[in-house]
Amino acid sequence: MTIVLGEAPARIRAELVVLDERFAGVAGDEYVERLYDGGRWLEGPAYVPAWRSLIFSDIPNDRLLRWDEVSGQTSVFRQPSGFVNGNTIDGLGRLVSCSQGERQVIRTEYDGSRVVLASHLDGLRLNSPNDVVVRRDGSVWFTDPPYGITSSYEGNGGEQELDGCYVYRIDPDGGLTVVADDFRRPNGLAFSLDETELYVADTHGSHIRRFEVDGAKLTGGEVFAPCTAGRFDGIRVDEAGRVWAATHEGVHCFAPDGTLIGKLILPDVVSNLTFGGPRGNRLFVTATTSVWSWHLTARGARPPYAANA
Repeated sequence: MTIVLGEAPARIRAELVVLDERFAGVAGDEYVERLYDGGRWLEGPAYVPAWRSLIFSDIPNDRLLRWDEVSGQTSVFRQPSGFVNGNTIDGLGRLVSCSQGERQVIRTEYDGSRVVLASHLDGLRLNSPNDVVVRRDGSVWFTDPPYGITSSYEGNGGEQELDGCYVYRIDPDGGLTVVADDFRRPNGLAFSLDETELYVADTHGSHIRRFEVDGAKLTGGEVFAPCTAGRFDGIRVDEAGRVWAATHEGVHCFAPDGTLIGKLILPDVVSNLTFGGPRGNRLFVTATTSVWSWHLTARGARPPYAANA
């Protein structure tokens, strides 16, 4: 049985702040729509084209929710979820999720069964996987801060067995390797358009770092952009190579050279975002208790499953 959740959609005027002429061409609907309001701390939006749906996490309530683009209704997709945080879609259209409670990265198969992609490094449990992206070669990259084990609010309180908070790569054959080990709290991550660079948010460092991708390794790691409104969380890249980042005042947009060029101001602290919709030009934003949506002139970078289309 489908359980309809949340209040009726609302809307607010789209408050855009243009800081650079490179953002002047970004426009969209006059209003930003609220698709759902009824979460406790929403995260991990992932658009699933085959379902015409948005999957997102309500971490403290230990559930995954599904907003249906056709009906406009939100229902429970999975509960308990293992306190899932970040979600993404792989090259074959399967849901890949970071389970903070189970301390695993998991994949949901077509029949609904779940496969564990990563849980341990050298016999030690991961901290609490946070956010995840998939490269077109089939590798899975994720961050592993300890937010899900420091208390029982958004996970299961437990011991941190690893010495640090790392960025990982799962190769297509299942091998797990550390690709960056000098973060305080790695969080959101996204590949550049050509996948030769990886952007990673360091939440406690209040900045985004940029790495060069050399096959299965990362080099560099210089600061790409500092956060001027609280801290960064999730990040995404659009088809023009611009980086869109979640902040405490809304969504910030950066040019490929790291310049802050524009903002979309929202009334809640933003946790994450993704592009979706049939044309890839619908921005979905999770922000505290709500999911917001804005149709705009920019489109998200082509997701990995598009390579197989």
